[in-house]
Amino acid sequence: MTMLLLYAYCVGTVSSRKIERACYEDLAFRVLTGNQQPDHSRISEFRRRNLDALKGLFIQILRLCQKAGMVSLGHVALDGTKVQASASKHKAMSHERMLRAEKELEKEINALMRKAEILDAQEDRRYGKGKRGSELPDALRHKQSRLARIRQARKEMEAETAAAAARQRWEEAEESSAKAAAAREADAPAAEQAELTRKAEAAAAKAQAAREQAIETAENAGQELPDLQPLTADAMPRRGLARRVDGTPTKKTQRNFTDPESHLMQSGGSYLQGYNCQLAVDSDHQVIVAVGVSNQPPDVEHLTPMLGRIADSAGALPDVMTMDAGYWSETNAKVCADQGVDAYIATGRLPHGQPLPPKRGPMPKDADAKARMVRKIRSKKGSKIYAQRKAIVEPVNGQIKEARGLRRFLLRGLKKVDGEWHLIAATHNLLKLFRFRRSQQLALAATTG
Repeated sequence: MTMLLLYAYCVGTVSSRKIERACYEDLAFRVLTGNQQPDHSRISEFRRRNLDALKGLFIQILRLCQKAGMVSLGHVALDGTKVQASASKHKAMSHERMLRAEKELEKEINALMRKAEILDAQEDRRYGKGKRGSELPDALRHKQSRLARIRQARKEMEAETAAAAARQRWEEAEESSAKAAAAREADAPAAEQAELTRKAEAAAAKAQAAREQAIETAENAGQELPDLQPLTADAMPRRGLARRVDGTPTKKTQRNFTDPESHLMQSGGSYLQGYNCQLAVDSDHQVIVAVGVSNQPPDVEHLTPMLGRIADSAGALPDVMTMDAGYWSETNAKVCADQGVDAYIATGRLPHGQPLPPKRGPMPKDADAKARMVRKIRSKKGSKIYAQRKAIVEPVNGQIKEARGLRRFLLRGLKKVDGEWHLIAATHNLLKLFRFRRSQQLALAATTG
């Protein structure tokens, strides 16, 4: 079954029903299964139950690519691509609209209940013969079900924004506490120490109140207690739903009913309901050395965790990394420099009318990090290195989305989507390994021919 799924993802056939059909109609699928035709439900269940193990194949196949000499980590290009979730953007609703829909449905349900009471004497005609007369009318049952779904989605949205607010308050409290401790260690004036201590205590009180509110909101939504610890530096970022100061959603904050963890993201000139999928690709043979998935649209927060993933999966950091303007920040430039990575990050377009900085000459002493990066990329060496980026990572996105047709996730939820993205990357590398070994065999045959 594992071989079947690997081959299916290699050729872009990911639907369990299409895989089942291929086991009847496609010779390669029939050979893989020994001319057996597993039911689509078994295929789907196997993928669901063994997703973590299938995800682990990414590292195993990457190791084979490294052993074959396909990965040098001399130059790695990082890019993010938006992939459609298994959900429609039209199945989302704002917090304001949820509240309005709840009130409207409650009125309609009450009206139907009153009508049912008035017509209670006509049960046989209303419910049909052979019924107990206690069944709910279809219209009432439908509206009650819709009300329950909307109400639950609203509660889950409120729980998510409350948890995000609690994490932010926790970070602020830790920062205030660190400042107060630093002032004490530096033997700062008593007045300054007292002021910083007061601010730290106030921040701690706000953090505790936000924590209690987040727990209460999660319990009200019937969810497990949320993780309120601040994200570590190597964790993939979480989306930041728009919220008020008190942690409640704004009127326009949206949540999708089909895949609540997916997010509305801009892709090209339009919007899609999807995920931000990260790819780190080695320049030698376009082998993917690290992947990640988040529901946070901007790329800038993904650099630090992706560096950690490259080190974990490939065993070391690259010598050179290239990234587009979506990753630019002074913090990211410093992170790369601190870890010994020679980074080339585009900084975006210059304001209209502003002249380009010179490619050569002494760097101004007051030049900031952005100006230095612009100079670095515009230099003869830098422009040559950065120009290679479009031939490293961008073709990989095309091979996945266009050649294999994997433009939409089949699974739902951030954890499952992450597993599926690892499987997509693993099969990409498997195809690269197959073609590399085949080219070696053909070259050997030509020389010995």
